Formats: sequence, C-alpha cells, structure tokens
Amino acid sequence: MPAAERTASLIDLATRYGVATEYDDWTGRRVTVPGATLVAALAALGVPATTEDERAELIADHERAHWARSLPPAIVARAGSATSFWVHVTHGDPVGLWLRLEDGSVRTGLRQLENNRAPFDLEGRLIGEATFELPDDLPVGYHRLHLQVGAFDAATTVIVSPARIEPPARLGQHRAWGLSTQLYSVRSERSWGIGDLSDLTDLAVWSAGQHGAGFILVNPLHAAAPTPPMEPSPYLPTSRRFGNPLYLRVEAVPEFAYLRHRGRVRKAQARVQARAARAERIDRDRAWDAKRAALESLYLVPFSRGRELAYQAFCRREGTPLDDFATWCALSERYGGDWRRWPAELRHPRNEAVAAFAAENAPAVDFHRWLQWLLDEQLAAAQASAVGAGMALGVMTDLAVGVDPAGADAWALQDVLALGVTAGAPPDEFNQLGQDWSQPPWRPDRLAEAAYEPFRALVAAALRHAGGVRIDHIIGLFRLWWIPEGVAPTDGTYVRYDHEAMIGIVALEAHRAGAIVVGEDLGTVEPWVRDYLRDRGLLGTSILWFESGPDGAPLPAEQWRQACLSAVTTHDLPPTAGYLVGEHVRLRDELGLLTRPADEEWAADRAHRDAWLAELVRVGLLAADVDPEVDRDQVVIALHRYLGRSPSRLLAMSLADAVGETRTQNQPGTSDEYPNWRVPLAGPDGRPVLLDAVFDDARAAALCDVMRAAAELP
Repeated sequence: MPAAERTASLIDLATRYGVATEYDDWTGRRVTVPGATLVAALAALGVPATTEDERAELIADHERAHWARSLPPAIVARAGSATSFWVHVTHGDPVGLWLRLEDGSVRTGLRQLENNRAPFDLEGRLIGEATFELPDDLPVGYHRLHLQVGAFDAATTVIVSPARIEPPARLGQHRAWGLSTQLYSVRSERSWGIGDLSDLTDLAVWSAGQHGAGFILVNPLHAAAPTPPMEPSPYLPTSRRFGNPLYLRVEAVPEFAYLRHRGRVRKAQARVQARAARAERIDRDRAWDAKRAALESLYLVPFSRGRELAYQAFCRREGTPLDDFATWCALSERYGGDWRRWPAELRHPRNEAVAAFAAENAPAVDFHRWLQWLLDEQLAAAQASAVGAGMALGVMTDLAVGVDPAGADAWALQDVLALGVTAGAPPDEFNQLGQDWSQPPWRPDRLAEAAYEPFRALVAAALRHAGGVRIDHIIGLFRLWWIPEGVAPTDGTYVRYDHEAMIGIVALEAHRAGAIVVGEDLGTVEPWVRDYLRDRGLLGTSILWFESGPDGAPLPAEQWRQACLSAVTTHDLPPTAGYLVGEHVRLRDELGLLTRPADEEWAADRAHRDAWLAELVRVGLLAADVDPEVDRDQVVIALHRYLGRSPSRLLAMSLADAVGETRTQNQPGTSDEYPNWRVPLAGPDGRPVLLDAVFDDARAAALCDVMRAAAELP
C-alpha cells in the first residue's frame, strides 16, 4: 500500500464509517493504525479517500446523504423496550407514520418526542428532523414502518428481537454435555469414504441413547464448490446459506428404492470405501466423483406426486437465493470455480446473460437445487432422530465466519460484501503472526441498507433443523479485522458493525427456532462484549487450556463463566492426548510458525501444561506421580472431569478425544503445508477408526460416561 498521511480529515472520515484509527492489541498496547490502512479500508467501503480534496468532499457527502434519507435504513428494537428513531422531512411538513406488523395488522399513533435539532440546508431545501418512539409492546419479528408526507411515501424495516434468548423448554435449567465432531473424518462401513448425515444420525443416537448426551456439535456443513479440487476447509465454503451434498447418504434418498441399477451404486460405494481404507488422507474429490455419478442416476428417477409437491414447496421457500446458488454451481462446472475469471457478462447474478444461461441449462441448474432439497431432508431427519433418542438440543450446527472470495456467495452477494480486503484476526498469544482468512467481509453500510436480509436468511438457515448454532468468531459481529489486499495480517484494522442489529437478529431467529446460541468468543475481545452476549442470553466459549487468571495460572473451575460452552480443546489445537505431548509446538516448529526460539516455546508450553496438571492434583482428580506422556488416558479423563467442576451450562467433548486421537485437524496459518481438514479419525496408534468401531470402544464409552457424570454435577 502507498503511504498516506494521517490527517484530521482522514481520521474523521474513518470514524464516520466505523473504521478504527487506533486499537488495543492483545497485550494491552495502544496501536495507531497507519494512514495507508485507513485509506484501503475506506476504499473497500466505496469511499476513495486518497487526497485531502476527496476527503473533504466525502465528509460533506456523508452529511448530505444522512439528511437526504427520510427514514433510517433499518430500525432495531428490543421487545419490552420503547425505541426512538428519527424522521427527515422538509422543515415544517406534517408527518404521517404507521406500522404494519408481520402478521398483517396495523399500528398507528406513534408518540413524538422532543427534538430541537436545527434544520439542515440540503441544496437550498431546509430539512427538519423529528423523533418518534416505537412502543414497548411490539411483538418480535420483522415489521414495516411507513412514512407519508403529502404524496411522498417511504418505508423501512423494523426488527424487534427478544431482549434475551431463553433456554429451550426441553433443556430447562439443566446442564447438558455433547460430542463435537468433524463429520467428514468420521467414516463408517456404509459411508462413501467420508462421514455423512447418516453417520451423524448414528453418532447422535448412540451418544444420546447410551450415554445421555444432550447435543452433537458438528463442523460447518456449508457448501463447497462442486468442481475439483474441492476445498477441504469447512471454514472456507463457497456458500454458508447452502450445504455440501458430499454429506448426503445416497441410499437414504427415497428414490433409491426405485433405481433400476442399485447394484451398480452399491459397487461404486464399495470401491470408494476400499480406496479410502488404504488412504492416509480423506479424498473429497474421489468421494464426490463417485457420489455425484450415483446422484445423477437418482435425479432421473421420477418423483411420486407428493414428493414433487414437497420439492416445489422447498424451491418456493428458498426462492431467488437457491436459484442463484444452483446457477452458480452450473456456471462453475462450465467456466471454473472462480467467478472472477468468468466472461464479464456472467460475473453478476442479475445480468441478462446469467438468466439466459440458466434457461438454456435448466436441467443442470435444477440438479443442484434438488441436491439442496435432499440435504434439507436428511438434516431434518438427523435432528428428528437425535431429539427422538433423548437429546435436549439435538444437532448444533456451526456457522463459519465467511466464504471463499471466488465462490457462490461472493458472486451472489457481491453487492453487500467488501472488495479489496479480507477478514482475519490480529496477532494474539496463540497466533502471533495474525491470521488472514482470505474471506470478503460484509459491508456494514450495505448490509444495513438491505435491512440485514442476507444475514437474516443465513442465520435462519443455520437453525432450520438444529437445536443450536455455534457462531465462529462471534466477536466479528461487533468488529472485524479487515486486512487490505497484499499486506500482512499485522497491517489491518478493525471495522465496526451494528452489533445491536446483528445480535438482535441472531436472538430473534434462535427464539423462533427454540434453539440455543454459542458464540466462539476467543482471541482479542473487548471486555464489555462478553457481558453483552451474556445479557442477551448467548453463551460464550471456554477452552480449558486458555482459561487463566490475571497471573497466568490456571483459572480454578469454579471461577469459569456459567453462560458458556466449555471444552478441553478445540479444532485448531491437537486432541488432548496430542496436546499433552506438545504436538502443537512440534508442528508449529516444523512448519516455521514460531515467533521465538523453539526451546523457549517448549519450555513455556511445558510450564503451562504442568501448571494444569498441578491444578488437577490440587482438586484431587489426578495423582501427583502420573506421567502425562505415559499415562495420557488418565490425564484426559481427569481434564474432562474437571469441566464438571465449572458452572458452565454446556460441556463438550471431542470425538477425537474419545478415541485417543493425537493429530490436529487444522493448523492455523497453513494451507498446503499441513493436510488441514483431511485427517481421518484415528486411534492413538494412528490407525483409522470407523464409526462402527467407536460404538464398541471401551475408551470412548468411559470418556462419555465421565462427561455424563460431569454434566450431572450441580
């Protein structure tokens, strides 16, 4: 980035658009954001602030645009609280306001409050500002506020969210424990070389029926591009709104019963499974090639009349977003997986050439619509089976931070995404070089102008067939680290979002779904954010290895937060058995990711581990003479028992811990240097473990029973 001076006008402009001009880093040090970073962030917001003349004009434009707007782009309120909003009309004109609620009823008589703000001269027309109040008895939902001044009409969306999310009635005030799993890694004798939704169902029924689990937390099931090579990371999807058909169980599709050549499909499944058994890595491309061929055959089987009606209803419900996604998939198969390299006339979903392509290739487009319907059905069945087996919550989905910039959502939603920057995270204790996730962030201004509809649809989709959702990096709904293209993550800055709107929508959708929300609030977090999330009824996340007091010593369990999901480890660290022997240090040293000498890192890590072992000894969960590198199973059990000493509402255990796995699924800061997201579930000896064997595994049963007992502690 070219250098840019930090002038008063640049700081003013950045502040108006929510771009941080300074911030506190993870050590508490105040950091001043370079002018070049501010200019780049503003450019991504459509604000070209390179020169002083441009900045002065842009500040004036920003002011004029505010006064030219008759109503806010969206009004966000909480149920039970009155909420004020402004109205701009020609000075002195009478104002007519009425509210159409979501159920079709109309409310009038909104109270006007005192507002003594002076009129604004908008190109010779005086604009006055009036303040009105929404009453405190509005029902939760999405309503429309209408303004009428003479012959002029305007309207805006009113979002009323619950003041807080209350736990689902079936959970009540009880604690619950659940398995967390990377589903793709959990293969069974009947899956196609990769874990699928039938495997998820079986895992949920086993953990609930045999061991009293209340939920099963699964990695993001978001869609990947249908073209090879398929992106392995579930946290870098092509779409967050739609799912990955790689997770379908072909034989569970009802039309499979009427397929003439079922034997061929079963042979294809057997071949894929045999190859997978010999492979050291999960091969998504091979699995998808075989599964897609089978699904193409199934697509040709005629529907029953009832199934046809159900499919049509699904397509109507999903509407244009489904059409856009299916069209993108068909286009990607013709022109490649990066829409930015397509012919110019195909680079925007509303172009005429895109509509012409969809019409000319209707069967190809419809095939991808149909796949999404099958996913919707199989996920619904998984949730129904989980709850039927006794789970209080059932499936807990995972919502990734963002999407692949080359993918379907980036194409379909490009008008509300910021170009020229990527989302990531600043340096912190565990990722000292920062992180660049290569994902385009939401533009907060465009999102507000769209009344948050794309975000509303995303959250609703995540909760449609789930008892809960984990939101990765939930602090990104408050502020998100933007990194200009071509620079290191350390050279980024924060951009603010309207957290009252974003969290309000999450609360509203969770309320409607009767679901719980877990926010992954690790990393650098402003202190007030966790209090805000707690007050709104959202749970945070506590990872044992990260829980420490002001002196750096382990934080005693009784001092952990109640409003959170607690676990020993997470998918960005090795399973507990691997962590105990320093697998995370060894791997980062091997990959050149350490920012200090390896011996210092090893010493610090051993001290940190030993402090936790001493804490286990202190509370009577571990004998003082246990060697953590020899008696790993004892330590793993003690650490999970320790979770029960905390007041945390939800407790989670990784399936990888249950089978004694040591290898990490993902090493942040790497792509091809390590086989991220491609490691099949294995035991302590590194040999793959099929799901069928887990159900009879003594180690898994013992650890599940430890978690059940931990959750039952008061």
